[in-house]
Amino acid sequence: MKRALITGINGMDGSHLADLLLEKGYEVYGMERRTSSPNRVNTKHLEGKIKFINGDLTDQNSLVRCLKESVPREVYNLGAMSFVGESWNTPEQTGDVNGLGVLRMLEAIRESGVKGVRFYQASTSEMFGRMVENPAKESTPFYPRSPYGVAKLYGHWITKNYRESYDMFACSGILFNHESERRGIEFVTRKISDGVARIHLGLQDKIMLGNLDSYRDWGYAPDYCEAMWLMLQQDTADDYVISTGETHSIRDFLDVAFQEIGVMDWDKHVGQDPRFMRPAEVDVLRGDSTKAQTDLNWKPKTSFRELVEKMVRNDIKIIGGK
Repeated sequence: MKRALITGINGMDGSHLADLLLEKGYEVYGMERRTSSPNRVNTKHLEGKIKFINGDLTDQNSLVRCLKESVPREVYNLGAMSFVGESWNTPEQTGDVNGLGVLRMLEAIRESGVKGVRFYQASTSEMFGRMVENPAKESTPFYPRSPYGVAKLYGHWITKNYRESYDMFACSGILFNHESERRGIEFVTRKISDGVARIHLGLQDKIMLGNLDSYRDWGYAPDYCEAMWLMLQQDTADDYVISTGETHSIRDFLDVAFQEIGVMDWDKHVGQDPRFMRPAEVDVLRGDSTKAQTDLNWKPKTSFRELVEKMVRNDIKIIGGK
């Protein structure tokens, strides 16, 4: 039986990846930080099915312990300070976790003595930032526009460096925006689906957002977790862009979300708040996943409309059941 260690197990991607690996017969270890009350909203259904172990990307000794305890064949490094907007308020912590945390895990793999580990690093389209090529592919130059993107870029390059320096099987998945029903409420997509659900149920009148004119390449998280897994099944380690190749604006997201509750004109339900504007905005992100489609035989399965509708319906169910 294959074993996998997932950092960031309680996040959206971590929980979906655990679901996938369990379906494939893996023994799954999920790393979480030691707290008095772990946040297992996304992983409550996994209790008793996977083993939760304590570790921290800012503490290399704890990572070595996790590796020795789990003895994994595959390590998926999904743990991160994941909210881009907050990275301007916590730039040092973001760099420590999202950048140096990757280095610590790579060093822990070398130090632990666990043999044959295959490593996946969760890179991000935010590394492209102000896109110099549209759509962006693996060879497109990076231009990050946030402390989050800069930190992730270090993690990306150190993964590539360790692959080349130490012959490690280490991949980076450059994932464009992807969402699901498990997305955190602080993210704009979930803020919209949650707000639309509350408006539908008569619990709220308005959603306050930032820039409505930014365009993103949005996919469905479970589809993207399959791509992560496929990367570690290859004969040779490499980096891949994972995306749909389509762009949609925040306004487009609002259109579909409100249509799901029968509202065609949402202007009176949406306002803009300067607090939610980024100091340095990324206007457009779109990816070219041709390499992944060719080499991994991967394609996104869920359309943009299906993604938005799933999120709104789920929030109506959650909130309506309270």
